Amino acid sequence: MRVSKEKVAQNRERILTSAARLFREHGIGETGVDAITGDAGLTHGGLYSQFGSKEAIATEAIRFALARGKRVWQRALERNPGKRALPAIVDGYLSRAHRDAPGSGCVVAALGTDIARQPRRVRQAFTREIKDDLEFLSRLMPNGDHSRSYEDAIVAFASMAGALILARAVSDETLSDLILKSTAKRVIKRGKVRTARRRS
Repeated sequence: MRVSKEKVAQNRERILTSAARLFREHGIGETGVDAITGDAGLTHGGLYSQFGSKEAIATEAIRFALARGKRVWQRALERNPGKRALPAIVDGYLSRAHRDAPGSGCVVAALGTDIARQPRRVRQAFTREIKDDLEFLSRLMPNGDHSRSYEDAIVAFASMAGALILARAVSDETLSDLILKSTAKRVIKRGKVRTARRRS
């Protein structure tokens, strides 16, 4: 029996949703095809007919998860236009809710070191998406100069991802909360200082 194009697309999204969550929760190397198909409610045949290999699944799942993360930022921008956009994105990223939900959160914080050990194809997909994320953030930076704004976006995102990794790793919840709050405060303050300097 032939499967409709719509059903194929639905199955593909189910596989990517399951793979993206399981990779973030357990790591790429620790997540087998059995776990992905079981979680998605599909067969190995269905998975391999769509992707062909685990490497292809990892590539597409990372791209899929990063694109969803960008949509979260886009929604924050739409709800908080202008100067409120960056603080809203930073506060959402460095929140307890995000810290406590690695399976649906930032791929960078959950899989950054894991991706560094992946084949070139996976790393290239990750790199393309990260460049897009940095471009998005750079447009929210108060400095009008593109190269400076891009550098500021790199610093902001590296600070945010690093803080989230640390906040998840420590066993002291008070310290974990402080890591999130302190980093959010500094990243937002840095943006405001840039604006003030530019005006003076």
